[in-house]
Amino acid sequence: MEYSPVLAMATAAFEIVVAGWALAMRGEPGARGVLQTTSAILLLLAGYQIAEVAICADVAAAGFLPRLAFIIVTWLPPLGLVLIAQLRQPRSTSLVATASAMLAAAAGIVVWIAVDRSFASASVCTAVYARYSHAMPGFRIYAWFYWIGLAAMVVASGYGMATCTDSHRRRQLRFVLIGTLAFVVPGLTLSWVVPPARGALPSILCHLALLLAICLAWLIRLEAKVCKTASGTAATQAG
Repeated sequence: MEYSPVLAMATAAFEIVVAGWALAMRGEPGARGVLQTTSAILLLLAGYQIAEVAICADVAAAGFLPRLAFIIVTWLPPLGLVLIAQLRQPRSTSLVATASAMLAAAAGIVVWIAVDRSFASASVCTAVYARYSHAMPGFRIYAWFYWIGLAAMVVASGYGMATCTDSHRRRQLRFVLIGTLAFVVPGLTLSWVVPPARGALPSILCHLALLLAICLAWLIRLEAKVCKTASGTAATQAG
């Protein structure tokens, strides 16, 4: 079946609009950090969708684009952990250290992908997803990094939600947990139940991450309510 870019572009448009909404919002310094990190995650998700459309427009001439797609998604688990660390109240030094370590590892992996021409190449685009070919066993290192990052997001958001002392941040952590599980669990299930999907798991995960983007939109909506309340209170006090 011929690849259709409609789903990818519609998803990217949604993610960009929500990211723009978050960036335009004003709030306290702590809130701005949460909004900026959330926006970065959404823009990276959109960036993958756009890269995939460009790849599948002409697979034979994709060149660096498949590696660019993986460079984009490399940052998603570390930034997810950064977001969780920003939401966690009280602040967890161990979580901040874990997020920092993942960011450092991501930077190293990005350099590796950029210089290793054999890391990824597009093999075929079908319907709404793309399959990639990778050099083994090196790609297993990347896979371990990525899945450890996603597992850490699930554990950290779940534990943070259970121990967070701020009810507002606890609700936001719940959306991070739900959003992460909402695309990881179906993605893994599809890779087991539908054998052809195994080679397309990175693409399928990024499409299913629309569910994460929706949850992040709700997170931003919660932040908008708090910002609006804070602004109203400040205006009342000033008056």
